[in-house]
Amino acid sequence: MLTESEIRSELAARQENFSLSNALYCDPGVFQTDLEQVWYREWLFAVPACELPKPGAYATMQVGAYPVVVIRGKDMRIRAFHNVCRHRGQKLCAHANGSTPNLVCPYHQWTYDLEGKLIFARDMGEGFDASAYGLKKVHCIDLGGVVYICLAEVPPPIADLAKTASSYLTPSGLSDAKVAFSSTIVEKGNWKLVMENNRECYHCGGSHPSLCRSYSDDPRRTAISGPDAANPEITNHWKRCEAASLPSRFIAGPRLQWRLMRMPLLDGAESFTMSTKAAVTKRMGTIPFNDAGSVLFYHYPNSWNHFLPDHAITFRMLPISPTETEVTTNWLVHKDAVEGVDYDLKALTEVWLATNDEDRRVVEENQKGILSPAYEPGPYSTIQEEGVIQFVDWYCATMTDRLAPKPAMAAE
Repeated sequence: MLTESEIRSELAARQENFSLSNALYCDPGVFQTDLEQVWYREWLFAVPACELPKPGAYATMQVGAYPVVVIRGKDMRIRAFHNVCRHRGQKLCAHANGSTPNLVCPYHQWTYDLEGKLIFARDMGEGFDASAYGLKKVHCIDLGGVVYICLAEVPPPIADLAKTASSYLTPSGLSDAKVAFSSTIVEKGNWKLVMENNRECYHCGGSHPSLCRSYSDDPRRTAISGPDAANPEITNHWKRCEAASLPSRFIAGPRLQWRLMRMPLLDGAESFTMSTKAAVTKRMGTIPFNDAGSVLFYHYPNSWNHFLPDHAITFRMLPISPTETEVTTNWLVHKDAVEGVDYDLKALTEVWLATNDEDRRVVEENQKGILSPAYEPGPYSTIQEEGVIQFVDWYCATMTDRLAPKPAMAAE
């Protein structure tokens, strides 16, 4: 296992515009440091808010060593807590999701209300102060229908992202959506390989025949610093959408940690379907036409998303081990859309189910190759893999900043 000083050396030795070393993808010490310096400190996408439609609805997630439960309270506010009983540490909620009037520990039945207050603890004797044993809170915010959490004691600023995301996502009416289908897979690859694979379409033509019916693999359309402003197809699309009160233009956060823009699909396509037509007849929110394209929204370290006129697709990535990553995909439709009437589930999900499995295979073979003693970092294409370069630069800069030696205290 590499030490922090050895990790700093690996980061410093990386050649510009080249992939990372074997150790930075595979070493257990690097993985633990990734957890501590990235995953335990950044805002993470947790769930679409509509996955928790009523008080008591909850979802769980495992972030490294931390089990977390996200739950909607009686006041309809969504909160997050460490999924750990304050009695003897039992996990409160063992299932991925569910609904409950209160959070009850299965071990000794300590009971917490939906706001995390301890309301029942049997036979604890005189002097026991229940108010001192509420659930430990996790920072939680709803960004216009997508819920984020942060495990840090003091989370990084999120006001700019919250304002921007809410503006871009409000037309999709996510508060009036529901989860039509959910899929969770485990990819046998490092989390950085999963994100790298998502950040380019260099591989799309050879790997994703279904997706390429509607999504262009032209890097000029999805350039990390914004699409070609001289491309009339894109600029005219933005003007048309903005005239219909749909925020569209490229916007990004510091170090491009997050980005939003509304992108037209390929050749007038309406949705990610085999027919390229809308999968759902009942549109989302206030979007007035089927060919409004997709709002592309990514946020490092763990999410990329598509918000289309007929449905939305959210993607959440969580690290499991140095060479395993969990990817959860949710397909959202209007809450009043009826399966078999307003949409066919196969038509809705088949493109991204296939694409996710194709990506899984790509990542797993990529990981196998990097584990080989023959592997050495190779050059990225500055034309096709600009997004990968930017992500790896963000990762390296973030880790370098956070692992920088602390200045020694001056002697008095």
